[in-house]
Amino acid sequence: QGNFKTYESIGDGYDDMLPVMNTLTPTHVVFNGAVGALTGEGAMPAKVGETVLFVHSQANRDTRPHLIGGHGDYVWATGKFHNAPDVDLETWFIAGGAAGAALYTFLQPGIYAYVNHNL
Repeated sequence: QGNFKTYESIGDGYDDMLPVMNTLTPTHVVFNGAVGALTGEGAMPAKVGETVLFVHSQANRDTRPHLIGGHGDYVWATGKFHNAPDVDLETWFIAGGAAGAALYTFLQPGIYAYVNHNL
């Protein structure tokens, strides 16, 4: 919406940023780089038989992504595609500051929720 707080210098925002940095509490969580990308018109559609690659990155905290209604057919929790993937995982672990990936082929129509177990 363009409602961003701006500061004349980095130092001017210090009082607002310090509590966020001390608790590692994000002010925004986004999917596919955008707010509202999980639901409604912003949701990512996939057809039965399509395979989707999920790439998950978490800057500061460990995370445990999970696809409700599906699973990770192939999961590279460390993000290294050179390594053999784990298979058929319900939930997988991504270390803070790292990125991981998972492939899932949709077998039936429905609504699938991609969640992070840092709820």
